Amino acid sequence: MDITQNETIVNFFNELGIDGSHSSHSLESLVAADSRFIRDLKLNVSSVLASANMSRKETALLALSVAVNEKHEVLMNAFENMARKEGATDAEIGETHACTAVMNVNNVFYRFRHYMSDVSFYENQPAGLRMSVMMNPVLGKEFFELMSLAVSAVNGCERCVTSHENSVKQHGASEARIYDAIRLSAVIKSLCLVF
Repeated sequence: MDITQNETIVNFFNELGIDGSHSSHSLESLVAADSRFIRDLKLNVSSVLASANMSRKETALLALSVAVNEKHEVLMNAFENMARKEGATDAEIGETHACTAVMNVNNVFYRFRHYMSDVSFYENQPAGLRMSVMMNPVLGKEFFELMSLAVSAVNGCERCVTSHENSVKQHGASEARIYDAIRLSAVIKSLCLVF
């Protein structure tokens, strides 16, 4: 079956604002097998984007950060457009890209330090990395920390996850909000693999 004839895919593309001609090897394989996973993924994406603990703009920006992290151009465009429709500014979109890039620096650096924790030389050296975007973010400190946590979870950096989870709670986030952000990141990571 052609993916453009699959009703779930057509509705999915429409919801995300993705051109109907888009295709991927994974999508074609799932459609050919008439996989139930496509419906599950569509329902999961709809669910996480409609979080009761975040605004639609926040969920779109978090989804954008995962798409940026995964270098998925189609989903970057889709979630950027979605975020703009929800009122995101150029500064907020740009900061989402910057936050994701900074977290990639930190995730590699601090994961290395974590792995080498028995070597005091590495722990005692200053990081020497500029990260001024973290100081006074246009997204607000709580949401910037939430995004930092989400990207760090996707990238699997235990030290960054622990640090940002603590920080985001100190800035007033509830555990339910944090949990929804992590669920969203996991689902959008899966979406990136399929789309």
